[in-house]
Amino acid sequence: MALSVVFLATVGASLAAAIRYKTEADAFEDNKRVAGQWSAAVRAGTVPRTIPARRPVDLVQVVDARGRVTNASRAASEQLPLSRVRPPPDDRFQNITECGTSQGCVILMAIRATPTPGSPVVYAGMTEPAILATNELDIGIAVGAAPIVGLVGWTSWTMLGRTLRPVQTISARMAEITGTDLSRRVPLPPGRDEITMLARTANETLARLETAVKQQRRFASDASHELRSPLAGLRARLEEALAYPDDVDPREAIRGALATTDRLEAIIADLLELARLRAADPVPPERVDLAALATEATGARVNAVPVRVRAPSAVPVSGSRIQLARVVENLVVNAQRHAEGEVVVRVEAVDGQAVLTVEDDGDGIAPADRERVFDRFVRLDDARRRDPAGTGLGLAISREIAVAHGGTLRVEDSPRGARFVLRLRSLDGTPARPPAAGASGA
Repeated sequence: MALSVVFLATVGASLAAAIRYKTEADAFEDNKRVAGQWSAAVRAGTVPRTIPARRPVDLVQVVDARGRVTNASRAASEQLPLSRVRPPPDDRFQNITECGTSQGCVILMAIRATPTPGSPVVYAGMTEPAILATNELDIGIAVGAAPIVGLVGWTSWTMLGRTLRPVQTISARMAEITGTDLSRRVPLPPGRDEITMLARTANETLARLETAVKQQRRFASDASHELRSPLAGLRARLEEALAYPDDVDPREAIRGALATTDRLEAIIADLLELARLRAADPVPPERVDLAALATEATGARVNAVPVRVRAPSAVPVSGSRIQLARVVENLVVNAQRHAEGEVVVRVEAVDGQAVLTVEDDGDGIAPADRERVFDRFVRLDDARRRDPAGTGLGLAISREIAVAHGGTLRVEDSPRGARFVLRLRSLDGTPARPPAAGASGA
């Protein structure tokens, strides 16, 4: 509104100045035409005593070199000159505005009849037009602009209210959203303007936040459940040892308590690893030979199930050596847990990707469970039977590390047993392509 007033005031002032300039210029032009006619008559000696003149240029005088009026129109004085200004010989034409005369303010054109020193001067002019002498023009423009200002103000107010109404609705809805209820969404205004884009972005952010909070709550619930079970077992074993000292072997009770403590320690360590992967700053990448890393990580494994590594050549990748070694160890441990006689680890470069495959000859994983095994604390029945002390976090940590390195970790089809495939971008390859259509998983 204020900008509209300033704009219209500027336009009005400019318009008034232009009108005044045009009026004054036209007046001087009319005066010059009439003064030029009577200047020629002076030089010809044909000027009557009473000069005939018509409005608007009705003030005409001929004044001699002594300042006496020799000829005048009826509207002009026959005694007092219209002006004391006399044009010099080298500038015969002059525009003059005189105030204080009997006619008030007048606009004159003074023309020296000849360049000679004693030449008479012809004055032709008119009373200053009211448009120049009064504020009528300004008042008229202001009166004319008032409805425009009102219309602009009403339009601006209406449009601003219509524009801000969705913002108020969005603000009110955002105020209703709390940490306990993130299911609400802000309404999307019609159209494709910036406010609609803002509302859409807010809804997308709320959806991501809701998903993150649900995952956090589920994680907290699963963690508390997984920690409660060994703690309850530990408490029961210790209470039994105290309640029945004659029936319970103290050494066996201590060994059981230590085993439960080891499982608690493993769960807590894995939980801390997950939290660090999510919250810590990225580790500066280094060049890692995935083939050599797989050989080193599996060579240290002592287990009844042998591990064969097939890595005919170096496959360099960029990342954290410690974290990638953790992935290889987790996959090999998981494969040894389910294998019947052998685990095979393959490392190769395929289409610009570094591909690490860990296969076992066990019972395999059902297609319906191939994504579920990467969820936190998920342990299939076979895993619980083969390794009761497991935490159910190894595969979840492995996928977090793979994603943090810009790669993927999936369970894919295999003729026998389970087949885990880690794909990372190879430093010696071209940009990675998606997995083949026959691959299973997300």
